[in-house]
Amino acid sequence: MVTQRVENWMKIVLSIAAVSSLFFMDSAFAASGSDAPSGSIGALAENVVESFSSLAKLITAGAYVAGMGFVLGAIFKFKAHKDNPTQIPIGTPIALLFIGAAMLFLPNVMTTAGTTVFTSSGEVGSVSGTDSFGTFSAGS
Repeated sequence: MVTQRVENWMKIVLSIAAVSSLFFMDSAFAASGSDAPSGSIGALAENVVESFSSLAKLITAGAYVAGMGFVLGAIFKFKAHKDNPTQIPIGTPIALLFIGAAMLFLPNVMTTAGTTVFTSSGEVGSVSGTDSFGTFSAGS
């Protein structure tokens, strides 16, 4: 009975959010500093292209946070395996560690894959607008 009430409230909240988002649709697709008029398809396309850089930054930040979370979870699982090896199999922390490493390297893979597929002209959805933590060279 409680779950039915929660589901009903969630449906109401999501419906209100969906309907209220329609009122802000005009400001989401407003024209920017281009030569295209305010309601044209060109202005809409420019706004969509500009939003790809924000999406790439969001994916990058999410990958770093998720990667660190998986690595931290792997450390705790290694400790749990050490304390009680019969309860936690060794494959669990190893899998978490590999997933965390993959998530931490995801932004680099995205940049390399974007350069490979689109050469130097693929700047729209790339991760070129993100802040870097410095350059790494093999000689240092």
